[in-house]
Amino acid sequence: MPNTMQLLTIAAFSVAFTTVLISCAMPLFGILQQEGYACGGTLRWYLKKRCMLRRRYHLLALCLVLIVGLLGLSFSFLGPFAQIIEAVGYLGMCGLFVLAFRRALKVPVVFTRRLVRLLICTYLLVFAAMFGAELGLFCAVEVLGSPWAEVLRMAPLGLFPALLVLFVAAADCIMSVYEIPRARRLIKRAARLLAESRCIKVGITGSFAKTSVKMYAAQLLSRKFSVKATPASYNTPIGIAKFVNGEGLDCDIFLAEMGARHVGDIRELCDMVKPTLGVVTGVCPQHLETFRSMENILREKGELARAAETVILGETAASMREDALIAGRDFSAKNIHISLDKTQFTLTLGEYSAVVEAPLLGRHAAEDIALSAALCSALGMTFEELVAAIPTLSPVPHRLEKMESGGVTILDDSYNSNPAGARNAVEVLKAAAGKRFVVTPGLVELGELEEQENEELGRELVGLDRVILVGETQVLAVRNGYKNAGGDEERLTIVPTLAAAQALLASSLSVGDAVLFLNDLPDKY
Repeated sequence: MPNTMQLLTIAAFSVAFTTVLISCAMPLFGILQQEGYACGGTLRWYLKKRCMLRRRYHLLALCLVLIVGLLGLSFSFLGPFAQIIEAVGYLGMCGLFVLAFRRALKVPVVFTRRLVRLLICTYLLVFAAMFGAELGLFCAVEVLGSPWAEVLRMAPLGLFPALLVLFVAAADCIMSVYEIPRARRLIKRAARLLAESRCIKVGITGSFAKTSVKMYAAQLLSRKFSVKATPASYNTPIGIAKFVNGEGLDCDIFLAEMGARHVGDIRELCDMVKPTLGVVTGVCPQHLETFRSMENILREKGELARAAETVILGETAASMREDALIAGRDFSAKNIHISLDKTQFTLTLGEYSAVVEAPLLGRHAAEDIALSAALCSALGMTFEELVAAIPTLSPVPHRLEKMESGGVTILDDSYNSNPAGARNAVEVLKAAAGKRFVVTPGLVELGELEEQENEELGRELVGLDRVILVGETQVLAVRNGYKNAGGDEERLTIVPTLAAAQALLASSLSVGDAVLFLNDLPDKY
């Protein structure tokens, strides 16, 4: 057994190695955070054939084993001091890894209290395993008594990067014993506040346009009522709970966006919010990957139609009419005219009709405004009030948001897109007068329809001046659709990253041109 000084040395090495390994593991924490701290989803992503991060960790492990082994052999004449040089090589290699991939994620890690707790738990697990491994190797060398074993003793520690995902997953499972009950308490408290509040509670769900309809409705309603709406895409039980517990419900109307990726998600949200009025924006194959079938998607979105006292249905949610009492049934957006500056259309609400203009882009913007107007009408706004308010609407960030830079028009539609929204965005781009560029990685979360829908997207891109496809996940299907529809291959380029696409645009765009950023895949893709 090692003496006290040797134990302290092993502990010091373990602290140093654990610290750099946790730094190397930050991309894993980022993906876990984006997955809602679901270690199952993180592991499925990590084990995918094309996961580059897994390959990087395996390469790092190989490099560490080789470097530490070579340093041990080269400086074996120094005796125990050779271990210090091996440790420096280990730390240096891990440090280079951190520097090389410090921006591996597009969405940076957010150091919430939950993440800090998870980091501490993971650190303790890695330290315990590292200390145990070092102690075991020390004892093994003592038993073997071989000089070669002493020289190569630290080399097996280089395998730890390949095991990081297991440590992170284990820590997440351990912390769930604390985190899940805590989340339930937060949700229960929010549910109590919602039940006690006298405000009108509105649930908004659908395969697309949830955030847009919520934000447009909030802008319109705020001209007459006190309104609170869940921010950004806070559409999970814990997201809504954090908002309600933090902001309170001192308002006339509360708009709650309700997201779903699995069967049962909407029912849980309805049990929490208990909406008196519901909106189902529409249904499409979005999240088919997790729902498994269109029947499951329809049934899940229909949970809101069955839970709310009345419901407003978008056009593609019409099959749910038999499940609920319909409010604002007669609404539409017709005669839609689009441009790069505005969208003009005829808004109809019941017996009222008027031509309106909104500083929003795309055919779907008109349809979202009509749906929002129907909701506002059901909540007490007059048609005249709505017609006066629509021209003042502001775009939702990253939903076909228009910007100007150096005389170039930028259409930011980088939020996760659906097939219909993608077609509408391309239609707006084609209205541009100058050269038209599109940057896209394709569409995801469409299950068995993914290849078909990406080929259809490729066909829609024919006629543009430059098509830049990003990544490797869906771009082959987009390229095939583009080629099969007669697209000019010389106008199509595939690049590995968004940064590479931006560099290409910098050398290609001129004053008067327009570029559409269509979809921005989550890091797990």
